[in-house]
Amino acid sequence: MKYIITLSLFVSSFFCLAQQTIIDTIMHGGIERTFTLYVPAVYTSGTSAPLVFNFHGYTSNMAQQMIYGDFRSIADTAGFIIVHPMGTIDGGGNTYFNSGWGGSVDDVGFTAALIDSISADYSINQDRVYSTGMSNGGFMSYYLACELSDRIAAIASVTGTMNVNQVNTCNVEHPMPVMEIHGTADPTVPYVGNITMESTENTVDYWVGYNNADVTPIFTDIPDINVLDGCTAEHYLYENGDNGVEVELYKIIDGGHTWPGAFSFGTIVNGDINASFKIWEFFAKYDINGRIQPGGGTRVELVNNQVVEINVYPNPASNFIKIAWNNSETATVKVINMLGVLVEDISVKGKESITISTAKLTEGVYFVEVGSVTTKVLVIRK
Repeated sequence: MKYIITLSLFVSSFFCLAQQTIIDTIMHGGIERTFTLYVPAVYTSGTSAPLVFNFHGYTSNMAQQMIYGDFRSIADTAGFIIVHPMGTIDGGGNTYFNSGWGGSVDDVGFTAALIDSISADYSINQDRVYSTGMSNGGFMSYYLACELSDRIAAIASVTGTMNVNQVNTCNVEHPMPVMEIHGTADPTVPYVGNITMESTENTVDYWVGYNNADVTPIFTDIPDINVLDGCTAEHYLYENGDNGVEVELYKIIDGGHTWPGAFSFGTIVNGDINASFKIWEFFAKYDINGRIQPGGGTRVELVNNQVVEINVYPNPASNFIKIAWNNSETATVKVINMLGVLVEDISVKGKESITISTAKLTEGVYFVEVGSVTTKVLVIRK
């Protein structure tokens, strides 16, 4: 049975939101499987949207993951649909996903069936299906990268790695963008691995090698903006992989088994990065064929019936918003906040790009108007 929860918000006559949170089931492998779907208000039938799988951890559930590893506010502006699958029960009575261990449940087939089922009801961009998750959900994402790569464009794992010896049977069909976010003091999935779990760095090294990326990463010491969280963050970027893909590692020094940027339930949660933001920022760069040009482009009829392309990126934005357009005409760029207040008004010459700093903007949704085209952009602090 399908349950639909609709949330509506109206701000003057300027803006209207109507998100849907849908709890539904499908039959697969003789088991009734449950999932929660989040459809943002910006979704439009007939316009293909990316699909993001968000898998929960061992003993957790789809509702907890939707809140803890929360992508909903990002989806509200970036326009992707989120699916939160529910695991089954293992022999110990705990919820889990079969990521190569734990019984005979076919969670790879379940994932493929979910893609098909959701695609029957919504316009899904089949080249932009992504997988992420927490702990066991991260293991599941790696398992899908190996076993369902013909449907998965990129993956990201938070506190999950790969099974020991999984690389010997991994069957990837295309260069796979991979992001790993992991704490060095994780007591559940140790950063250095154990007899069943591959170490974080061995996992990253495998994907760097598979993608033929640079073996020497670009290192960034993330600013310690939250000095009370008991941990810091480092970023390792492995560039120049096949088809333009990259591998990224966020190493949380002294970080535990947690989702950076999430609410702390008495545990050490890194506050220097927002994992959900970082993951979508990563996913947005790729489709199943590899690197996408920045922004992806919005094609519209604008001047004298001429088709032009406008890029507004990144979305979400943290430090800047960049606008590029390929028409020869001059246009006016306006940035308007949720209250309808004009905060930027700039003239853009033909075939020019401009960069707008977000330093004076508060977090939230903004409308970027270029001529007659309006794009919603979420500004969020990293």
